[in-house]
Amino acid sequence: MFNFFYSSLSRCTIFTRVANFCRKILICKSKVVIEDKIASQATARRLPEEKCLMTVVPRGKHNIARRDISDNAWKVLHRLNRSGYEAYLVGGGVRDLLLGKKPQDFDITTNATPEQVRKLFNNCRLVGRRFRLAHIIFGHEIIEVATFRGHHDENGDEHSSQQTENGMLLRDNIFGSIEEDAQRRDFTINSLYYGGSDFVLRDYSDGLRDLKKGVIRLIGDPEVRYREDPVRMLRAVRFAAKLDMTISPETAEPIPRMAPLLSGIPSARLFEETLKLLQGGCGYKSYLKLCEYQLFQPLFPLVSRYFTQQHDSLMERILIQLLKNTDYRLHHDQRVNPAFLFATMLWYPLVECTQKLKQESGLPYCDAFSLAIDNVLEEVSRSLAIPKRITMMVQDIWLLQLRFSLRQGKRAYQLMEHPKFRAAYDLLVLRAETEKSHKLQSLSQWWSEFQEGLPEQQQLMLGTLAVAPYHFRRSTNQRHRYRKEMVAKSL
Repeated sequence: MFNFFYSSLSRCTIFTRVANFCRKILICKSKVVIEDKIASQATARRLPEEKCLMTVVPRGKHNIARRDISDNAWKVLHRLNRSGYEAYLVGGGVRDLLLGKKPQDFDITTNATPEQVRKLFNNCRLVGRRFRLAHIIFGHEIIEVATFRGHHDENGDEHSSQQTENGMLLRDNIFGSIEEDAQRRDFTINSLYYGGSDFVLRDYSDGLRDLKKGVIRLIGDPEVRYREDPVRMLRAVRFAAKLDMTISPETAEPIPRMAPLLSGIPSARLFEETLKLLQGGCGYKSYLKLCEYQLFQPLFPLVSRYFTQQHDSLMERILIQLLKNTDYRLHHDQRVNPAFLFATMLWYPLVECTQKLKQESGLPYCDAFSLAIDNVLEEVSRSLAIPKRITMMVQDIWLLQLRFSLRQGKRAYQLMEHPKFRAAYDLLVLRAETEKSHKLQSLSQWWSEFQEGLPEQQQLMLGTLAVAPYHFRRSTNQRHRYRKEMVAKSL
């Protein structure tokens, strides 16, 4: 059979087939060589000059216990591992566990892409355009899953990586290995990885050493990292205040010079960072460090213009007392309201704006006060995108300040039924303590006794008040006329 088949083929046909077969083998080998060369060049371009050394801390040599980790975080880790992916706890959760603190949340990093994570979890939602993340939702708890970040390539896809001329990252969806991810993290103390399969702690940037010394240190060149994301300056301050640590000299030195870069950050993101700084339980310490590194002015330009060299202005005094009171409430598991924070911080700019409008236009104080509210909230929104639900509460707290002196008849009872009465009363007390005004102190004392008094005592207190004179309210035409004039001037 073989001889018949061989004899039926000409020598030319056999030679052609053999030549084609050899050509295919040579082409495949050349492709492999070229691909290996390109891959090695890309790796050489991505990897930093310094070799990344890893410190491994086995189970039993660190103080992270499984019982201290959220059950939902374990579910995510185990499912990723069972599906063939690497998965590690990383970031603030690992850092807090090593410090003996209770983590507020748990973050996970993996070599699975966000789309692959979504296929594994029905309760997954992909979020973020700048940083693509997967949120695994378990009721009120959200486990954040991020893919290993890689180094940027100048010739990369603009849909995956994009930077401004100043070096700020607009997109950072370049994926890589765990070693690259460790170098893409911001601080060394946040670059610690805890394996859910082997319970081993991995340290790629001497984060354990800095954690023991109490040092906040950036990974890489500080100026480059700050230009990539200026919010890292705020994070350095927040971690230093929260963890009672010091910022390393090379990390701290560029901050005052590069503070103006915060103006390029979206105002909504700055609002979130502001709440973390001032309502995270260490607001007073954060405020001092913000002032030390000249970061407060880019966040609150309207407030900082009232500061003095002696640090004894009414604005600074009420702000310090506000932050101390906020820290006290948080440490005693009491609720805090962002609306009260902004209502207090912006009170004296509001008063000054009201007086200026009253002098320029001749409007009654109440009308000028209403106009000033709009002006102040509009100006502060240029740096911080305060949500409307909060600005509406701020307006209520401010307007109630004008009603505290009107206590005759049923007005006192009606005022106490207002949903924002308690917040407005707290602002009144803060004003009295700050200004040392006898009139304000008497008014706040009266309201304190009136709230605690029995119905009979309240009636006696109301009976001792003088009858308030009736004021005729002017028409709103004058206010509308002034608004039109201001609009015309702005045009």
